[in-house]
Amino acid sequence: MAYWPEGCETWYDEAPSIMPLSRTDLADYSYFLAIARHRSFRRAGLDLGVSASALSHALKGLETRVGIRLLNRTNRSVTLTAAGEELLAAISRPFDDIEQAVDRLNRYRDTPTGRIRINIPVEAATLLIGPILREFVDRYPDVELDVAVSNHLVDVTEGGFDAGIRYGGTVPTDMVAQRLSADIRWVVAGSPAYFDRYGTADHPDDLAAHRCLRFRIGDDSIYKWEFERAGEEIAVDVPGSLIFDDSRAILAALVGGVGLMYAPEPLIAPLVANGSVRLILEDWAPVGSGFYAYYSSTRQLPTGLRLLIALIRELRPLGL
Repeated sequence: MAYWPEGCETWYDEAPSIMPLSRTDLADYSYFLAIARHRSFRRAGLDLGVSASALSHALKGLETRVGIRLLNRTNRSVTLTAAGEELLAAISRPFDDIEQAVDRLNRYRDTPTGRIRINIPVEAATLLIGPILREFVDRYPDVELDVAVSNHLVDVTEGGFDAGIRYGGTVPTDMVAQRLSADIRWVVAGSPAYFDRYGTADHPDDLAAHRCLRFRIGDDSIYKWEFERAGEEIAVDVPGSLIFDDSRAILAALVGGVGLMYAPEPLIAPLVANGSVRLILEDWAPVGSGFYAYYSSTRQLPTGLRLLIALIRELRPLGL
């Protein structure tokens, strides 16, 4: 049957066949997925080990070949066009299936391989991940662990992470969660020099007369210090001219006598043990949820992530 494409003056004996996917196409589609998930050429490049300029060149080539714009780019943002959204929805699952199939090959290897990316807060890096890293590397030297430490709450799926670690109360409800630690007591501490200068406190209301080191949490709000005793619960919006979003900076100010700190007890336990700080209001110290790993319910758990979770639960750096 003769075929005459619209807008073309040449007759064909039959409709032209669709060109098969090339290796270049597959690579560029994987690049598109990373950019679409990160909404950033820079972050996608860091994830893939490719420069942002190389990704930009590859995407321009892909868009030229398909004849459709997939991304809207500005100096500050990357967004998907309607076609890009449709492409993302269509190819995400097949590429995920390929990744999972490759990961399952670990069952046939003597030593597991692969790469996992996790997003964790500072306290989890210090208290949970740090203590088990040497054993993890010794057992699984070919598993690459990429750890992003941030107290800001992020969408781990959109951010291209395999999982996140957060305190139990902040884990998204649509995620699979696995407990990694026992519950944690929260305490107030100050240095001897601070107490010599400003005195102590016997009741949470007394904090109104103190200098407190305030903390900005993942949703950008200032955390209220929570207390509990004999069924009575109090949340105090403490005073203080210093606000931090990183507990490491607060610890330095705490030891320096700048002010009082509200913290998970394991974080400051070494400072209490060596006499650098003392606890107050201990009879008001509440117990909160411990750390949990969380990940998407729509994806198979990568081998490396499964091994990391199992090792934390085995070594129990914070109890379980």
